[in-house]
Amino acid sequence: MSYFVLVLRNRTGIVLLTALTPSIWGTTYLVTTELLPPDRPLLAALIRALLAGLLLLAITRRLPKGIWWWRSLVLGALNIGVFFALLFVGAYRLPGGVAATVGAVQPLLVALLSAGLLAERLSLRTALAAVAGVAGVGLLVLRADARLDALGVAAAIGGAAVMATGVVLSKRWRSPAPLLATTGWQLVAGGLLLLPVAALVEGSPPPALTTANLAGYAYLAVIGSAFAYALWFWGLGRLSATQVTFLGLLSPVVATALGWLVLGQRLTAAQAFGAVVVLAALVAAQLRPARPRPARAVLAGEES
Repeated sequence: MSYFVLVLRNRTGIVLLTALTPSIWGTTYLVTTELLPPDRPLLAALIRALLAGLLLLAITRRLPKGIWWWRSLVLGALNIGVFFALLFVGAYRLPGGVAATVGAVQPLLVALLSAGLLAERLSLRTALAAVAGVAGVGLLVLRADARLDALGVAAAIGGAAVMATGVVLSKRWRSPAPLLATTGWQLVAGGLLLLPVAALVEGSPPPALTTANLAGYAYLAVIGSAFAYALWFWGLGRLSATQVTFLGLLSPVVATALGWLVLGQRLTAAQAFGAVVVLAALVAAQLRPARPRPARAVLAGEES
């Protein structure tokens, strides 16, 4: 038990635990394609958000108070509701991983917003790591025959922008409520916003769900949302917004690795190199800048 507490207080341990969230999100593609009904991504997003949020509300039995009613709605829209809707549009209109490549600009957007709203310094290393992250994701998922679509690109950029804003505001707005309660509020708000969109675009749910469908939805709701988002916001409370967002680059890496290991998809040398570039960018973003030596230490060094 004492070892576990030590890990939670260690910065490296916090980074590794927070990295579990995008790794879990990277399993979404496999679960969706193998267990869920086809062509129902918005239904999956709705169920995973709303069911997870209601579960956390049932556990915590706590509702927002005061300004946290509208703050929960804003954060739920940015981190979940509007983000999932734009992600859906981008994924459907942009082939060959273009949506994932465009969405990889999110760490750079978070770094820029953090400089303005959180007074975090935007270093050259962070900027270069963000550019390398986009390039790495492009090598990992982009196809040579991919064609651009103006609306799809706009949706992908918009999705990256709204979640980047949500991450920074989640860092700026510190909730007095417990972590699970705050996470539940956002998930419920995001799910309620997705409800009319899913009904309008995809219609009514399938008349019958198989055991595999139910297992897939349960995994996405409990593990992929309730647990993953709580861990994400826990890490965000202990690391900088930029550091946490760079960890999101793990999602396409995990998705590609599972496609290779589980589905037998071909892994090219370019994809392997792209994964290395992404991991290098991620590690570079986690490094702390070197602190200047105190003036007395410098003088003592010069005299000796």
